[in-house]
Amino acid sequence: MSEPTTAATEELTVALPRTDRLATLADARAAIDGIDAALAALLERRAAVAGVVQRLKPVGGFAGRDPERERLIVAAMAERAPSLAAGHLAKIMNAVIEAGLDAAERKNVQDAPAGAD
Repeated sequence: MSEPTTAATEELTVALPRTDRLATLADARAAIDGIDAALAALLERRAAVAGVVQRLKPVGGFAGRDPERERLIVAAMAERAPSLAAGHLAKIMNAVIEAGLDAAERKNVQDAPAGAD
């Protein structure tokens, strides 16, 4: 059962295609396009939540990275994606984390009051 939608949460439901039912190149590409759309929405939300983390941490941005936390994230993901090597997931998550930090930094610059140099 899914959690009800509130102002703090939204539900994203994605049908995961069964690879044994993808018979044509067009079917496979359409399945990838659907997964990519969901992945983009998840990455956007992850970056927004990471921005909140940056505001709450005593040291934010790249200086506030927590290698142990990042290792735990990769380890948990490796359990859910056993066909992907942890080393590959680490590279992916490093890119995701850096993109989120960059997005948070850009948002902080945009939200800064004029003349606050």
